[in-house]
Amino acid sequence: MRAQTSFRSRIVVSPSSSPPVSVGIIANPASGRDIRRLTSRASVFPNAEKASMIVRAIAGLEAAGVEHVLLMPDKGSISGLVYRALGLDGRSTEGRRVRFIDMTVSESIDDTLHATEAMCAAGVSAIIVLGGDGTHRAVAKRCGQVPLLALSTGTNNAFPEMREATVAGLAAGLIATGAVPAAAGLRRNKLLRVRCDDRDDIALVDACFTGHEYVGSRAVWDSALVEELFVTFAAADGIGLSAIAGQLEPVTRAAAHGLHVRCAPTGDTPRRVHAAIAPGLVAEVGVRDYAHLSPHEPVVLTGRSGTIALDGEREIELHTGSRIEISLDPNGPQTIDVAATLTHAAQHRLLRHYAGGAA
Repeated sequence: MRAQTSFRSRIVVSPSSSPPVSVGIIANPASGRDIRRLTSRASVFPNAEKASMIVRAIAGLEAAGVEHVLLMPDKGSISGLVYRALGLDGRSTEGRRVRFIDMTVSESIDDTLHATEAMCAAGVSAIIVLGGDGTHRAVAKRCGQVPLLALSTGTNNAFPEMREATVAGLAAGLIATGAVPAAAGLRRNKLLRVRCDDRDDIALVDACFTGHEYVGSRAVWDSALVEELFVTFAAADGIGLSAIAGQLEPVTRAAAHGLHVRCAPTGDTPRRVHAAIAPGLVAEVGVRDYAHLSPHEPVVLTGRSGTIALDGEREIELHTGSRIEISLDPNGPQTIDVAATLTHAAQHRLLRHYAGGAA
C-alpha cells in the first residue's frame, strides 16, 4: 500500500494563537466479519483496505488544515499497516502530527468506547468512524456533541455511507477547522432510547424484539423471529431490518417521526413485504400493522421473553417479567454531511487558489 502524504500547501490555516485542530479516526478491525458472512452472501471488508482508507482520510484532513490526527490502536491488523504507509519509525508516535492513543487494547467493543472517550477528552473537533451500524452506535454512546463522519466498512450499513475516504477527510477537515460552519455541514440524527428493567441503551437505526432466547451470535438474520420493529429512519433502497419498514412507508433521516412495525408469521397475515435484510438475503416478512413513532412518546412492551436487538445485533435478553420502553429521541449524534460541506466550500470558493495570489 503506497500513499502520497506530503503536502506543500493547505487550504485552511488556523491562526497561531488558536489551539491546534485535531481530528480522531476510529476503525473497527472486526467490522464486516460477523455471522452474516456465513448465513448470507456478505463480502468481507479487509483490514488492509481500512488502513488504506485511514491514510487517504489523513490526506484530506491535512489538506484542509488539520494539524493533529489521533488514531485508535489495535493489535496490528490495521495499525501496523498505517505505520508502514505513513513511514513512521518505531512504535512511539508521541509529538507527531499523527499518533495512536495510548490505551490498552482488548479487541472488543470496549476499545471503541475507550478510544472515543480519549479523543473527546483530547479535544478533537470531529471523529471519522470506519465501521458498520454497530461501531457507529458505540461511538455515538460516548461522543457527546463531537460530530461524526460515518464511513461504511461493516455488514449492514444503514447509518454510515459508502464514501471515498479522501473526500470524507477533506469534508471532516473543513468542518473541524471551522472553514465550513456547523449550520451548513452538520446534520442532527434521531436515535432510539431503549430501557429494559435497570438497563438503558440506544440504537441509531433500529431496535427489534425477537423470539431468540439467547444473544448467541448476536446478528439477526432470521426475519421469522422478528416480532416488533422500531426504526429512526427507513429507506426504500436500504438494507437490514429497517428495510422492512422502508417497504411499508419510507421515512427520511430528516423526518420528525420514526416507525413502529408489528410483524407476524407469514401464514398469519395477508400483508407481506420482501426486504433485503442482509447482503444476498431477501426475506418475506409478515406485517400485522405499523404506525408512526412520535418523539418522546414511549412504547411499552411487557410479558415477553426473548431478546432485544439494537442496530441488527442482539444485546438484551428478556424474561416474562421484564418491562421494555422504547422511545424516539430527535437529539442524537451530529454527523458531517459530505455533499453539503463540499457544496458550501465550492459556493464560497474555499478550495480555489490562484498562482501568485490569494484565493
